[in-house]
Amino acid sequence: MGTLVGHVAPGLGFLLIGLWHLFNHIKLHALHPSSYKSPPWFPTSRLRYLELLAIMAGCSMSVAMELFISPRGHQPFDPDSTIPSNHLHNFEHAEISLTFFVYAGFAILLDRARIGLEARHGLTQLLAAMAFGQQLLLFHLHSADHMGVEGQYHLLLQIVILVSLLTTLIGIGLPNSFLVSFVRSTSIFFQGAWLIAMGFMLWTPKLMPKGCFMNLEEGHRVVRCQTEEALHRAKSLVNIEFSWFLIWISIFAVSLYLVMVRMYAGGSVDYRSLIEADELDEDSDDVESQRRGGLIDEQNGFVRVVKSYEPISTGR
Repeated sequence: MGTLVGHVAPGLGFLLIGLWHLFNHIKLHALHPSSYKSPPWFPTSRLRYLELLAIMAGCSMSVAMELFISPRGHQPFDPDSTIPSNHLHNFEHAEISLTFFVYAGFAILLDRARIGLEARHGLTQLLAAMAFGQQLLLFHLHSADHMGVEGQYHLLLQIVILVSLLTTLIGIGLPNSFLVSFVRSTSIFFQGAWLIAMGFMLWTPKLMPKGCFMNLEEGHRVVRCQTEEALHRAKSLVNIEFSWFLIWISIFAVSLYLVMVRMYAGGSVDYRSLIEADELDEDSDDVESQRRGGLIDEQNGFVRVVKSYEPISTGR
């Protein structure tokens, strides 16, 4: 993971999964706002497990890159079968990928098992939370030296991972909450965008902050700064970059919601409480006129259209 490709490739995976979930959660809520229930993953029409199989394939490629392709000799061990110090971070990155692989694999098995829907979704969400928890733990206790510019990127990434973890856990108890699913999907999208930014900003010499340089340490290239002032300036620039990402991703997510609600919400019909209707509908006179004409039934406190018929004359 300590390369440009090692950050951009998994970042693209998180970005696409987050966007896929964000799109489908908004669409599902727009079509069924009153009966919305958050699924842990979304099947496709042609291949039901496409999302989960894509996660498993990406994780397999990541483990292969970390343990067998990137290391010299194409294996991560020393001649005495011990793990060398410069390969510890490879194992940590591989364990993150392996945890997401376990989540996707068991999500398929749980979907095919004959158990209740609530238990199936809850266990799948719990496995996803475990994967985010493992990711957060290993980024927090990273064996590589991340005290500099790269450490600032990782510190801010941990905040986004924590949001993904908490919203996944909350989603187990609140499966009907669209906001929980919306924030969770946006945070996964944010993770991907931030990993991609890390890859380009840390391993592209022209994008490095002034006073910083690329240094080869234990077989890996890391960013170092010449002075304490240069390091402080570089970290401040990372904070500013994170703030801009937060602003633009928030704008994107809410804009996507507004566009998709306009596209999909037109055909959905739901009962609405009379109190909500009075608060949202400014034209109260029209509602009142319909009530007088028998077009609104107030039974049980809901708005419901009632057909009215002209009385049949018997000629008497």
